[in-house]
Amino acid sequence: MAEEVKFTEEEMKTISELQQTYAVVQNTLGQLSISRIRLEQDLVNLNEAESKLKGDFATNQTREREFVDVINKKYGDGNLDIATGVFTPRPTEETPDKTL
Repeated sequence: MAEEVKFTEEEMKTISELQQTYAVVQNTLGQLSISRIRLEQDLVNLNEAESKLKGDFATNQTREREFVDVINKKYGDGNLDIATGVFTPRPTEETPDKTL
């Protein structure tokens, strides 16, 4: 049987430091993993919000086209001053009478 050897105080201190370093690294890795999970959740939420807003944008464009069609049928082609609400019809070109 081999004879027991007691580690020196300096060797025991080194072992303790190594263990502490591993504990700190493991703890920090865990914190980083949690941060990554939260960031991924935030990214999912941002993507969902962006998708909804893109849908809202497309819906608004459709509403605008439909409104313009109704207004054009009602008032004809022209310009609207948004500030005053005054609509100015576009002048129509009159074709000269070609009867001789």
